[in-house]
Amino acid sequence: MSGVLAAGSAFTALLAATFGAPAAAPSFDIAEPPYFSDVPSDQMAIDVLTVNGSGCEPGTAAVAVSEDNTAFTVTYSDYLAMAGAGASATDFRKNCQLNLAVQVPSGFTYAIAQVDYRGYASIARGATGTEKASYYFQGSPDTDEWTHTFAGPMDDLWQVTDITDLESLVWAPCGEIRNFNINTELRVNAGTSDPASTSLMTMDSTDGTIDTTYHVAWRPCEEGEA
Repeated sequence: MSGVLAAGSAFTALLAATFGAPAAAPSFDIAEPPYFSDVPSDQMAIDVLTVNGSGCEPGTAAVAVSEDNTAFTVTYSDYLAMAGAGASATDFRKNCQLNLAVQVPSGFTYAIAQVDYRGYASIARGATGTEKASYYFQGSPDTDEWTHTFAGPMDDLWQVTDITDLESLVWAPCGEIRNFNINTELRVNAGTSDPASTSLMTMDSTDGTIDTTYHVAWRPCEEGEA
């Protein structure tokens, strides 16, 4: 496995050119206030309460809030799924479950409007790689779920963006503390690829240049909500 991870470091030099520009704003029509204009001046704060999963062993996932309070990022340092030659029976699927305590500035609530996922894939002809993600507020029945599949042959950086329509945004309850849960999964299927080939998919970064970005929509709590 260490050989595969070392080989993956070769593509990090490409990241600045590929992902150096800030992520684009949500492509749907942005409404008038209070949805996106009233970003609170006080900073939101996020603490990682629990980390579970084969794709994020303790100490391999970090969260940071942007300075402008419009996004937070999750960076993984050992998140790799692989299948084929050299892979064990459990390497084909990796997952990560994060439980985050989000401290929101008083009088505001937030929703996740867009998420950008990034990584690297080396997938042989006949094989596939899949990225799945979901997130929800603790105790809420509303869960956003997304799945993206990549078919070989592929040997490149990858990025996918999931956007929630404005009318479908799920807002954190005002005046309540609800932890935010994130579930992600990488899966590689060798399929009909050459048994001597190895296919892999990562969502990690050894130098912090690859991350998952969660874009935050804000609105003030209305009277009676908080």
